Amino acid sequence: MPEAKPKLLIVEGDLDVAEMLNAYFGVQDYEVKTVYQGRDGIKACQTFHPDLVILNIHLPDMESSRVVRRIHANRRTAHIPFIVLTDKSEPPERKEGFELVVADYINKPFDVQELRLCVRNSLRRATQDSLTNPVTGLPEGLLVDEHLNDCLETPTWTLLIASLENLDNFREVYGFVASDDVLRAVSMMIQNVVTELGDRNDFLGHLSPTDLILISAQPLVTPLEQRIRSRVTQSLGYFYPIKDREKTDGLGKRITFRLGSLHSEEGFFSSLDAVKASLQLRKQ
Repeated sequence: MPEAKPKLLIVEGDLDVAEMLNAYFGVQDYEVKTVYQGRDGIKACQTFHPDLVILNIHLPDMESSRVVRRIHANRRTAHIPFIVLTDKSEPPERKEGFELVVADYINKPFDVQELRLCVRNSLRRATQDSLTNPVTGLPEGLLVDEHLNDCLETPTWTLLIASLENLDNFREVYGFVASDDVLRAVSMMIQNVVTELGDRNDFLGHLSPTDLILISAQPLVTPLEQRIRSRVTQSLGYFYPIKDREKTDGLGKRITFRLGSLHSEEGFFSSLDAVKASLQLRKQ
């Protein structure tokens, strides 16, 4: 029996865009359903059971954030990821209703190839049950929690958290593909440093899409920490086009890199959540 095609639901009030997306993804080996109003999108999630929804932030009949929350309030559809089509000029408060429930944003006018990659990554993340990050290929979710638990049961350990901040702002200006390239490049830099200076049992994964965690049974990893900070920080400017590298205005907040550490001798931690919260406070 042939493998079932992934199901995409497109909720788009612009008929021309809706027709284009329907035709494009229809020949990309997806099963596609298109509706033009938010209420129809809510109903379609109950009957069509999509694997992912592409949703325009502007709908003719209701607030798009309300559509998302109505769908995620239902136990049967709470797992469905969303990609929201928005505008670069969209005020920040417009996106606040989506903060915790949207897989990604794509700005209009968008590159349909970029949207296709976004759809692929979001579906891969969903089907892998958040075991590996679709951009870097590094472990995340339950796999990271398992390694953290194992590490915390050893007498000595060190945790490093490496964070890319303002990557969303970078993506707003340069697009989804470019921001993925940044995340992938930084993860490879860190992996290379771990290979050069770390222990073969060291573990690297994601705490969040933009937070990487290095788990080590070593008591001190200062040279490794210094090398990661130096290598990544010196490279950040090169992720921008040459014409923009010296700009300070018009690009939003620039990407910054923060690194922090937590060591076994710093105390007893009652839960993984406590460890993760402490790590977030250590970022410098």
